[in-house]
Amino acid sequence: MTAQVARKLRSDARDNRDRILDVAREAFAAEGLDVPIREIARRAQVGAATVYRRFPTKEALLAAAFAEQMALCITIVDEGLATADPWRGFRLVVERLMEAHALDRGFARALLSQYPRVFDLAEHRDRTLRGLVELMRRAKEAGGLRKDVVLEDVVLALMANEGIRAESRGTRVAASRRFAALMIQSFHAEPVPAPLPPAVRLPLPGNG
Repeated sequence: MTAQVARKLRSDARDNRDRILDVAREAFAAEGLDVPIREIARRAQVGAATVYRRFPTKEALLAAAFAEQMALCITIVDEGLATADPWRGFRLVVERLMEAHALDRGFARALLSQYPRVFDLAEHRDRTLRGLVELMRRAKEAGGLRKDVVLEDVVLALMANEGIRAESRGTRVAASRRFAALMIQSFHAEPVPAPLPPAVRLPLPGNG
């Protein structure tokens, strides 16, 4: 095998892998995490065997598809922990996590589903949640966060945020920012009404 042929094969393999991951992310975002591997292979225009060679299990495919987004979540929480004012750090974390989820609904579903319990995202998710718990503790001690707010309340807000339905990414982000502002006000120990980001028009249930 010549060096040129070898390079071509490696390039084709990278292209196939990138296409598989792109298709998987789109499918998981639009249809949930139960889209079969064979269907992802069909949409990526490769054989199922090609997918399985690179990702032996569904869990391995999910982990690879969302590795970058999971790293972003860790970075967001770490930056919140590094903020001098814990309440401000908490606010920034909620805002940025919700925006990240609005931009990638497939990732939000993966993060909030049962799948992370059994594949590589579990360790990263647990690290993110531990950091968030620590940030909440600091924000409570500083008097910014309500004493009765628990991690499950933040998770509930993230789950509700995942339910935002809009065709364009820009509209989803705008709606997410307004929702985040509402949630943050409800989490504050001494809530003071503040102007909300602009409202956006979203499809009502039953209207598409």
